[in-house]
Amino acid sequence: MAKFEIVMPKMGESIIEATITKWLKAVGDSVEEDDALVEIATDKVDSEIPSPVEGSMAELLFNEGDTVEVGKVIAIIETEGEVADAPASTTAAAVAAAPEPASVKAPDRFYSPLIKSIAKKENIAIEELERIPGTGKDGRVTKQDMLDYLKTRTATPTPTAAASAKVAIEATGVTTEAGDEIIEMNRMRRLIADHMVMSKQVSPHVTSFIDVDVTNIVNWRNRVKDAFLKREREKITFTPIFLDSAAKAIKDFPGINASVDGNNIIIRKQVNIGMATALPNGNLIVPVIRNADEKSLLGITKDVNDLAGRARANNLLPDEIQGGTFTLTNFGSFDSLTGTPIINQPQVAILGIGAIRKQAVVVETPQGDMIGIRHIMILSLAYDHRVVDGALAGMYLKRVKELLENFDINQSI
Repeated sequence: MAKFEIVMPKMGESIIEATITKWLKAVGDSVEEDDALVEIATDKVDSEIPSPVEGSMAELLFNEGDTVEVGKVIAIIETEGEVADAPASTTAAAVAAAPEPASVKAPDRFYSPLIKSIAKKENIAIEELERIPGTGKDGRVTKQDMLDYLKTRTATPTPTAAASAKVAIEATGVTTEAGDEIIEMNRMRRLIADHMVMSKQVSPHVTSFIDVDVTNIVNWRNRVKDAFLKREREKITFTPIFLDSAAKAIKDFPGINASVDGNNIIIRKQVNIGMATALPNGNLIVPVIRNADEKSLLGITKDVNDLAGRARANNLLPDEIQGGTFTLTNFGSFDSLTGTPIINQPQVAILGIGAIRKQAVVVETPQGDMIGIRHIMILSLAYDHRVVDGALAGMYLKRVKELLENFDINQSI
């Protein structure tokens, strides 16, 4: 009999520990590959840990209610024969220390320690790993999926842009003065800082701006919001409308919905739009509206309200904060006119929404130009200039503007 160690997995770049809420297998229970072993909870999401092997549960090293650091062994499974596919890197210390098999820190789906070990051994980057079809629960990649893929894999991919773009940067020395307060960054803030620096190093950022007259949208929302609240028992905000227009514009300009893998441009088939959501502790999380281009405005509104509500209650699932292909961030919620957002790697663009304000503008009418009071907002699009040039970015922004300004004020929801 061989022993296989189950470790607390990395659930995201800002997650350093998780609480065991319920064991789904007891000592002595048989375990199939991909069986759920335990339910865990973090400060952001709840999830299950699947088994990467089959065998029987030998030991449970922590109790329900215990909080465990990422990378620590939480259980041991006994398997038949030797675990040839599970080299020493599956031990707790090695898993905790081993780098991710990827050029980015936030994979689009969960991978077991065994899959990560195989990917690391075979030099499979995260972009390549995400393209491997998964036959396990919820589309997870299994050991057999990896073995089947390796049989047909003919060449080692070129190093990813993120790996090749790493540059040593030495910060300017800082002196302190009397009365200065020194606050050490916590792990979450350090990870966020590293991710932001990485994005700026990988992608040459350019930001374009356009102003939009959203008077029709403001008037429509004011007209329908009370009836919608009474009927659906939830509010309708501007976010679903902006998200809907962003998704529709992507269908016209799919180059915005892409990633870069070495010298290859990957045009994403799915339009999965992330929306930045503020948490009660002041942090932000980005739940994802999947297949946003295929949903009605009502469907998007339901998704936005559901995900935002559960984000604030720390009840999101891991899959609901991963897999985004494009991101929308709302500066206007803080009354900012606009901003220059940083691209969420490995995406190539992010749309910023500014505050809606009344302004005196020139209005064209059949009777001639006149000054009118209109509701105006500024859109900002930050994009990766390696693959998105100013023309594509400008056409995309213009299309979003057209969709918003020609919003049908007679539509129902």
